[in-house]
Amino acid sequence: MTNPPPAEIAVAAPAAPAAARRPRVAVYKFSSCDGCQLQFLAAIGKHPELLSKIDFVHFLEASRAVEPGPYDIGFVEGSVTTAHDAERIREIRRECRTLVTIGACATSGGIQALRNWGKIDEFVAAVYATPAFIDTLATSTAIAEHVPVDFELRGCPIDTGQLVEILTALTVGRKPRVPSTSVCAECKAEGVVCVAVARGVPCLGPVTQAGCRAICPAHGRGCFGCFGPSDTPNLVSLDLHYEAAGVPRDDLLRLVRGINAWAAPFRAEGDRLAAAPRAEEAAP
Repeated sequence: MTNPPPAEIAVAAPAAPAAARRPRVAVYKFSSCDGCQLQFLAAIGKHPELLSKIDFVHFLEASRAVEPGPYDIGFVEGSVTTAHDAERIREIRRECRTLVTIGACATSGGIQALRNWGKIDEFVAAVYATPAFIDTLATSTAIAEHVPVDFELRGCPIDTGQLVEILTALTVGRKPRVPSTSVCAECKAEGVVCVAVARGVPCLGPVTQAGCRAICPAHGRGCFGCFGPSDTPNLVSLDLHYEAAGVPRDDLLRLVRGINAWAAPFRAEGDRLAAAPRAEEAAP
């Protein structure tokens, strides 16, 4: 099942005039490492003025005090990996006027979506001493595969600057301005030498959405696709180029099947790489 594109973000006027009350915001966790919620806290620490514009009334990472819904904005970190998750996200969708997913886990299933190509019973038996106690789905999937999502904020973890932009945009009723260009544009802007051209390092920068400020290429590493596929990614062409340059197909498969492996373009390319015969197999 492919991820549906996020719907146009809801920016209609809130139930009460803006001057009457601050937006009520809830932040939820599903299957994840909490890294994006920590970025949330970091963003608030850098911009404490946000607390004068927004009421965080449900944010267990920050406070055990919880106010009941409905909420103006809900942020969701993490993927759906249990039947309880699937039921809970539907309840959250009903409670939140605007729903924003944050991070690779919530927007594409995360690194844990690698289970989607394996056998869950074997994984559980290898990890847990008493597998019978574990109640889990065979897949890890994005929030948008279960409920409509108004906006997706990519990254592993998300960028604090992009998060502040979204919070600001939603409080004033405009569409967030998040870049849709590739990481290559960030390399050019930061003056980073292309690792693929200069060093022959396979890099997903040409097909990955900007947002990380090219942190990996800036340190001599290829992009791992943390911010998910860009608007029009041509992964087939990119991988054929790398393969022609001598990069083993198994290396390319590991690169594509990483943090955003279940995102539709990466998933399709991973499946193509896994199914296509190797050069040595095709030789007579």
